[in-house]
Amino acid sequence: MRKRRTFLKSAGAVGAAGLIAGCSGGSSGGGSTETDASTDGSTGTATATPTATPEPQMTFGGDNTVNFGLSPSVPQEDMEVQYSPLLDYVGTYLQGNHDVPGGLSVEGTVGSNYSAVIQSLGQGTTDVAETGPFAAGLGVMTGNAEIVLQRYGYGSWEYTSIIATPNDSDITELSDLSGKTVAFSDQLSTSGALYPLYSMSNQGGLDVGELPEGNGSQAEFEARFAGGHVGSYTLLEQGQVDAAAMGGFVRDTKTGPTPEEWQEVATTLHEDNGLPRAPIVVSPELSEEAKTAVQNAFLEGPDDIYYGADGEDGTDDDLWFGDVREAGQAEYQSVIDVAGELGIGTDIFE
Repeated sequence: MRKRRTFLKSAGAVGAAGLIAGCSGGSSGGGSTETDASTDGSTGTATATPTATPEPQMTFGGDNTVNFGLSPSVPQEDMEVQYSPLLDYVGTYLQGNHDVPGGLSVEGTVGSNYSAVIQSLGQGTTDVAETGPFAAGLGVMTGNAEIVLQRYGYGSWEYTSIIATPNDSDITELSDLSGKTVAFSDQLSTSGALYPLYSMSNQGGLDVGELPEGNGSQAEFEARFAGGHVGSYTLLEQGQVDAAAMGGFVRDTKTGPTPEEWQEVATTLHEDNGLPRAPIVVSPELSEEAKTAVQNAFLEGPDDIYYGADGEDGTDDDLWFGDVREAGQAEYQSVIDVAGELGIGTDIFE
């Protein structure tokens, strides 16, 4: 049985909002020595000569911890029950298959936004992370991240971006958003910012200014960034915005409101389909061996690592994704191209 981890909250580096920390077992850490017996030629007596234990070949960030960055798209209160088995498994796999420091732990840190997660990867303070396609693409472009996996969820390798309005709204097309207040989930969100802005510009004929960079002062509508997909919906539900952009999973799954609650509140104004589902990325600061080890940990993982703390499939603490496959920049090039159409460059991190 895997060792259960404790759930901690921390105001850590790079805007971290929370921490899932635990040790995945294994032997005690370094510092131990072995002795070789030798014979003193003058006396014929045996003497012990200390021999240092070889240092482990694979380290993560120079410590005994694999720092796993978690995106802000999932409510923080759900993180422990959803991610604990997955993080436990990664630590167990690395210890069982690779020469890593004894007592290696895996810690999950919730970033304040996608930018914080990507930049921490480039700095080497985060080793591996889940993030959105747009953020990952920019991470590749800036040398802050390398894409190694794509996730499968809700029955598909692809997903949807939507813009919703209140049921009683007189907004019927994208051009009607001129002069309105629109919520977006995160500046580096693919479904909650990038594609909605592209559609508002390309199909709605709206001036989006320099969004998603900057404060949106040049756009012909007011933009509000909610810090997450459910947060974007919440602003709509509370009547604080005229429209809200988010991932279609908020409407279509248990991530946000129930289907009945959605129907009572919101109408889908626009949607874009065929977005590649979110990737898992690694820090370029890791060795090639460590990158491959993390990738293989997921590829070889059993189904139950996605079932949450209760170990049962189909319950409320399941992860939203249930499989992964090998991936790289090519699988996300369409997202990078859309960013290019909007003129978004690597200076968005500045």
